[in-house]
Amino acid sequence: MATSSDIRKGLCIRYNNDIYKIVEFLHVKPGKGPAFVRTKLKSVTNGKVIDNTFSAGHRIDEVRVETNKFQYLYKESETYHFMNVDDYNQITVQEILLDSPDFLKEGEIVTVLTNTEDGSTLSVEMPQSVILEITSTEPGVKGNTATNATKPAIVETDAKINVPLFINEGDKIKIDPEKRSYLERVKN
Repeated sequence: MATSSDIRKGLCIRYNNDIYKIVEFLHVKPGKGPAFVRTKLKSVTNGKVIDNTFSAGHRIDEVRVETNKFQYLYKESETYHFMNVDDYNQITVQEILLDSPDFLKEGEIVTVLTNTEDGSTLSVEMPQSVILEITSTEPGVKGNTATNATKPAIVETDAKINVPLFINEGDKIKIDPEKRSYLERVKN
C-alpha cells in the first residue's frame, strides 16, 4: 500500500473498482488546514478522465506495472498493433489506452505499461517528442510576424497542430505529443 505522498505522474492505482493512471497531480499545503494532493486520473478501461483530491497520508492501492519498449506497426480500425523490441511478441491495443494516437507514426518506439498481476495492457505512453513532416499548411503572410503568430498545419499522421508562420510544407518539426504543441523545426 502506498500513500498520497507517493503519487507521481504515470502511477497506476486501483480506485472505485477500476484501474486509473495519474495524468496530473499537485501537492497543496494551504496556510490553514491539512495538506492534500489534487489529481487528474484517467481510467485505463474506458478512457474517462476524473478529478480527485486525496488527503495527506491517504492510503492508495498501487497497481504493480511492468514497462517495456514496443514498436508501433500499424492501425486496424480501433486497434493498434505493436511489437516488443526485445522478444518480437506482438500485441494489439485499443485506441482509448493510447495517450496521443494521432501523432503515432509507423516504426515509432513507445512505452507500454502492463499489469504484472494479469498481464493486461494498461497504457501506451508516447515519447517526450516526435518528429513529423508537414504535409499541408498555408504559406505565411509576410509582415504578419509582429507577435508569435501561428497557423494550422497537418502532419504526416493527419494530426492538426498550430505552427509558426515560417514553417512550410515538407518541413520536419519536433512536436510535444502530450501538450499537442510545436517545439522546433528539425534540420534535414
